[in-house]
This record gives sequence, C-alpha cells and structure tokens, in this order.
Amino acid sequence: MYKLVLLRHGESVWNKENIFTGWVDVELSDLGKEQAKQAGILLKESGFVFDVAFTSVLKRATQTLDIVLKEMGLSDVVIVERSVYLNERHYGLLQGMNKKQAVEKFGLEQVTTWRRGYKERPPAFASPNPAVTENEPTSESLEEVCLRVVPYWQEKIAPLIIQGRNILISAHGNSLRALIKKLDDISDKDIEKLNIPVGIPLVYELDEILKPIKHYYLGDEKKTKEATKEIADQLK
Repeated sequence: MYKLVLLRHGESVWNKENIFTGWVDVELSDLGKEQAKQAGILLKESGFVFDVAFTSVLKRATQTLDIVLKEMGLSDVVIVERSVYLNERHYGLLQGMNKKQAVEKFGLEQVTTWRRGYKERPPAFASPNPAVTENEPTSESLEEVCLRVVPYWQEKIAPLIIQGRNILISAHGNSLRALIKKLDDISDKDIEKLNIPVGIPLVYELDEILKPIKHYYLGDEKKTKEATKEIADQLK
C-alpha cells in the first residue's frame, strides 16, 4: 500500500477577500501561514515523512509547502518540483473580481456554472500576464485543467509513488479537484459537487496499481466539515 498526501494551500490574501484568484500570484494571508504551519505540525505528529514534493509555480502553494516542510524539519531533505501544470484554474475575466460582486453582475446560476461546471469556461482574459508564463491561458474549464494535471500525474508523480517515494502535493482547489477526479474516477457531473478545504492534509491510501483504497482528512472531523462548507458557500 502507498500513501499520498494532497494539500490545498492555506488562505491567500484574495481568499480572505473572497476574490477569484486563478493565475494571479498572490501570497498567503497571516491565517494562511498559520494554517500551513498547523498542517505541518499535524503531518509530523501523524508520522508522515516525505521524499519528494510537488507544487505549482504560484506563491500561495509554494509558500504553503515551504512552511509545511519547515515545521516537519524536512526543508533540506525533500526534493521539490514546481510546475505550471499544477497551477490553479485560470478564471479569465473573473480573476480579481469579488465572488459576490460577480453574482450581482452575472447572476448566481451563471457564476455557479463558471465556478463549478466541468466543461464551462469563464469569459476569456484579454491580455495574458507574461510575468507568470508566456504560455498562460486566457481562461480554462475544469476539463482543461484535467488535461494538464492528469498527464503530469501519469508521467511525473505516479512513477515515483510506484518506486516507493513518499509524495506530498501542495496545490490548488481546481488542480487538486482534477487529480481527485482521476484518482476516484468521479463523473463529470459529480465533480461539480466536490469542495476541498484550505490547509487540511488529505491522505490517499493506494493499492499496487494506484487505485484508492480509502481517503481521509487529517485532524478534527468537525473542523474539516465546517471548512469544506465555507468553500461551498462562497457565492452566498
């Protein structure tokens, strides 16, 4: 049996303001830094040790990883791989817009469809930001996020797990939803209902062909449910 740990980054400064972030490279809030610290403490207390960690190129995910590894005493031990393939979904013109204001402008049904629909893509962003990458998209659906995350998983991450490496992935709500869709074989419709709380380690136990045996969040179950509901209610 193999174990894989997924971690959505701690609260960012734009999460705090309930703003669509996407590829905009914002930092963790003070709460987000504390969430990352607590995740590191929890992982260490639970006996986890990592050989390789994967993350995106965006600060909120890389900062979360750095804090976690520091708390675990693994900063100089773990090999860290950063990839644009694990970046958050690009939200197009919604990026930088408060979610409730977006609802007021476009309507709850439309924004919900853009936010959670599998094939729906928000209106495109007119001018990509070269500060992130010259290959930055102008907008993405979750389906398109899957098309970059799943091959990266198959080519870069899965082989290391099979080799017995202990893996931590510090990424984003939608890049992790894409990976979880693959792991749990979730339908296009059902993935729309999946919400991932920030800063709480999600453990997958996998069999010899990397099929999930079970998965669970570390820590207090009640707090996890409350944090998950908070994500689900962001448009309310």
